[in-house]
Order: sequence, then structure tokens, then C-alpha cells
Amino acid sequence: MASSIELHNNVDEDVPCCSNSTTERNSISGLDEKQAVLVACLANIDATSPVTYCYLSFDTVLPSVPTSHQVVPPPCPDLKPYMSPLKWSPARKNVSLALSCMATFLTAYAAGCYSPSAGIIAHDLDTTRLVTLVGITTFCAGFALAPMALAPMSEIWGRFPVFIIAGVVFVASQAVCAVMTHVAGLLIARFLVGAGASVFSSVVGGVIADLWDKKERNTPMALFSGSVLAGTGAGPLVGAAFMKRFGQTPTAWKWAFWHQVVLDGVLLILFVGLFKESRASVLLTRKAEKLNQWYDKLESSGIYAFCMPLYTPYLSTSPSKAHRPTSGDTVLHGCENEPSDRDRYLRVRWIVKEDEQRPPVLQMIAMLVRRPFHLLFTEPVVFSFSLWAAFSWAILYTSFSVVPFLYQNSFSLSSCVYGAIIAAAVVATAMGILQQHLLKHPQWRVHDADFEYSDSKFWAFMRKRFPTDAPEARLYFACVTALLLPAGLFGAFLCPEHMSGYAEAIGLGFAVWGIYSIYLATFNYLADSYQTYASSALAAQSFCRNMLGGIFPLIVNAMFTNLGLKGAGGMLGGIAMALSIIPWVLLCFGENIRSRSNLAIVSASADDPKFSFFILANGNPSLFK
Repeated sequence: MASSIELHNNVDEDVPCCSNSTTERNSISGLDEKQAVLVACLANIDATSPVTYCYLSFDTVLPSVPTSHQVVPPPCPDLKPYMSPLKWSPARKNVSLALSCMATFLTAYAAGCYSPSAGIIAHDLDTTRLVTLVGITTFCAGFALAPMALAPMSEIWGRFPVFIIAGVVFVASQAVCAVMTHVAGLLIARFLVGAGASVFSSVVGGVIADLWDKKERNTPMALFSGSVLAGTGAGPLVGAAFMKRFGQTPTAWKWAFWHQVVLDGVLLILFVGLFKESRASVLLTRKAEKLNQWYDKLESSGIYAFCMPLYTPYLSTSPSKAHRPTSGDTVLHGCENEPSDRDRYLRVRWIVKEDEQRPPVLQMIAMLVRRPFHLLFTEPVVFSFSLWAAFSWAILYTSFSVVPFLYQNSFSLSSCVYGAIIAAAVVATAMGILQQHLLKHPQWRVHDADFEYSDSKFWAFMRKRFPTDAPEARLYFACVTALLLPAGLFGAFLCPEHMSGYAEAIGLGFAVWGIYSIYLATFNYLADSYQTYASSALAAQSFCRNMLGGIFPLIVNAMFTNLGLKGAGGMLGGIAMALSIIPWVLLCFGENIRSRSNLAIVSASADDPKFSFFILANGNPSLFK
């Protein structure tokens, strides 16, 4: 070890300090006792010293690097790309959100753009319209099944590669649909379109959770939900416009796919160029790899010791295979008492705790496929919300079949309905954002004792009876706005015949507003109530929602033919009205229902007896996050 040293103290948690500024150097004879101990400690740490494996988090203060004036350390890596996504700038977050919402819009667009051309596809491929409509069912099947495998892959490999791979499948499958000459091949291609599209719906919720904490998440979720419904209305509107422009020719349905290939291809290019990885554990793993590579270079230049900050608890007892210690390596468990100077200088490598505890990919996928169904059939809250959301989604997909069925030769009337769906999505999104601002009202929220409330009895009543920090706060507005679904169905299909055209457009517009409220309330309430298990709870309702949504277009024509417009509309409205009691029941008894659940908990920890209920044989609690 050289006879003189300088300490590079790192105070930035993301960028280690590697300054080469000249400092005053003292000879060994001038060192005090403490510095002499330091020099002796550094001299005893070399390539044969044991490695201490430390857990890395975004809050970890990186160690200082003692160097000699005779050694020029290699340049430190730029760690800014690996900072916590929660700390990204608003502009960077908004770019990711905009891309995600655009992708969600186009995937919902693909679901509906297919239906207006179903008749001409059937004629061109020598089949029936009902068989052609199975393309909606296969799309929904791919949309429901693919996330079971792709969502956990995004947790392991990151959001970006899964988005890109799914995007390529999405674009390529659309092109295959455009050139397909056999109905069976078209139905299979539609399944692949749904599988590729599903990622931009299921994983976008994870991206929003990556970028915003719970308190700030409602507005991005409102925009995400609005893009789903807006795309659902825009797709069939443009598809009908192609039919109007090209008539009953193969060109009409082929261009219904080709223009999507162009739009989706542009989106894929934007994702490649602008979207940044947002999965925290993946960024941490990359940060650890960068640091370890830099430490290898430091050791090659003769620098082995690192000055560990006091009270460093992020230390591993079982490093991953990539960094597994040899018999000469040691394990440190953190310090209850302040360590000595000799103890603070260590030979260090970083690992990420989540990588340690993650099971093999196939085991994880198998577990994540089983768990949503376990929740669906054992948790009343998950079952009831899945039923509610599935029926509302089925009504939305019913429009794909019922509008062409009702207005076969009237583009103006069908465009009014699709336009009303888009307008309802925009208005509902604005109202969803407004609801979030109301829940943040300072007089409604509970503050510390020193906060001065107004003398308003109204706000005192609201704080007492309708607390904003309870999961049921997600249902306050949905209890009312969800009633727009049955009201819209009754208005659309039970109106007098002389008002039928525009009344159906207005009624279905209000119904879509109600569907939006149900969609947003379902996502937010399940996420808040099943925090550790939220992904599985949401996967359960998503599976039910997409499968029932794919089935309804096949039966809607027979339903309206046999029951008539008023009979079918009245039946659907009655079911919607009956299901509207779900948020009211949870508003009144939600806390009691959640208290009886082994999984619906406000917060989970390893010490909570409820937390051990669903642990697998390997006893790994991190799997359920």
C-alpha cells in the first residue's frame, strides 16, 4: 500500500465521487494514530481478502474510495440512468405516460376497428359473419391469457424489452391479418394481435406504479383508463369510415388492418427511441452490475478497500449465483454499535435483494397463473369486482356487434354512437381527474394536530364518515357515476322509436361513462385493498373482463333478434342495475369485509400473521409483491 492516501467521500447516492482534485498529502511520519490505523487497515486488504456482499437500494449511500497519489483510479460510471423512477423529472415521467397511453389507445383501437368490416370479410373469405366475429373472441382470449406469462417477465427482465417484443408481435400480426386469405388463419392471427396488445394494457398499470406513489397515482390512472375507452370508440368509428369510403370491397377491410400497421409501427419506433426502463428492481440490478464492474477495475489498479458508511444494513447472507461468495468470503449482518475504523474498510460487491429471492421463471409463471384464480374463488371482494367489471366490459364490447347490426346501412347513425363513446371517455377522464383533486381537499383530508380546520360542519362530517385514506374512498364517486351504466342502457334501448337514433347514441355515451367509473374504481380499490397481492387481484378481474367481453359479441345478434331491442336492452340494464349495489355494499361494510380476509390488508409485513397465509413451500414473501 502506498505511503500516502486521499479519501474520496461520496455524498450522492446515485453518483459515486471520483474527483482527482489535488489535496495536501502527508507522509507516514506525519500521520496521527487514527490515520496510521487506516493505512495499516488498507495494507491488509488485497485480492486475497474476503468479499462482503451488500444489498443495494436507491437509498444506499455508496462507500468512499481511498486512493493513493501514485494510483489514478479508473473513471467512475455514470449512474444517473439508474436512479429511482419515483425521482424522475416530471417531463421524463410524462413522456413515459404519454407513450403508454398512446399504446393503450391503439390496442383498444385494434379491438374495435375489426367489427365494422366483419360482413365484407365473411363474404371475401367465404364464411359467415358470426364466424368472422369469432375474431373478436380470439383477440380477447389472447388479451386475457398472454399477460399471465408476460407480466411476470416484465418484473424480471424489465418493462422495455417486453414492450418491444410484444410490439413487434402486435405489428407483425396486424400485417398477417391484412394478407390472410383463410378465415382460420385470420382468427389465429387475431389471437396473436390480442396477445401482443395485452402487454400495453396489463403492464402499463405497472409502469404507472413504477413512476408515481399511491397518493399521486389517480390522475395517471384516469388518463390510462380514458385512453382505453377512447380507443374502443375510435376503432370502430374509423373502421366504419373505411367501409363508407371503399364500399363493400376487399380493399376496405384490408386497409382497416394496413393503416394500423403504420400507426403501430410508428408507435413501436417511438418506444424504442423514447421509452426508458422504469422497473425499479431491474434498474437496481443494472446499477449493481455497473458498480461491480467499476470495483473490478479499481482492484486491477490496486484499490481494494472501500470506506463503508456507518450503519449499513444492506448486507447479504446468500448472494446470487452471479456473485456467490467463495469459502474465503465473509458475510456481514450490519452493525448495532458503531464499527471501528478497521471494520469500516471492506472489500465490497453489491447485489439486489429481489434478485436473490426470485424463484425460477417457470415456477414464478406457474405461481402467478394459479394465484389469481385462488383469489377469484376465495375472496368475495375480488369475485364481486371481477363480476361487475366483466359485465361492464361485455357491454362495451357488445357495441362492436350491436351497432353494425342496428345501423347496417347508416354510417351517419353509427358514427354518432362511436363519437358519443369517444366524447364520454373524454368527459369521464376529466371527471376522474377532478375526483382526485376533491379527495385531496385540505379540509377533507386528516392532518396533524397543529393543522387549523375551518368551522364547517360539512367538512367535519366528511372527515368522520368518509375518510380519504381508506380504500373505500375510491368508491365515493363511483357509487353514483356507475349508475350511469344502467341508466344509459335504459335510455338507449327503451326510448320511443321516433327518438331511437340519437337517443341510442346519447344513452350509450352515458353507459360508457358508467363503464369508465367501474373500470377506474375496480383498479384503484383492488390495488389499495390487496396491496401485496394487488397484481393477482387485478389479473383475476382482467381475465374475467376480457373473456366475457369476447363472448358477448357472439350472442348479441341472437339476443336482440329474439328479445327485440327493448327486451334485450331492458335485460342488460336490469343486470347492470343489480350489480350497481356492489360499491354500496363495500362502502357500508368494506372495512368489516376486509378485516375478515386473510389477504385484503392495509399493509403487510413479515411479522403480520396474515402475511404467511399464501407463502409457498420455499417461504419467499417477496414473491407476492
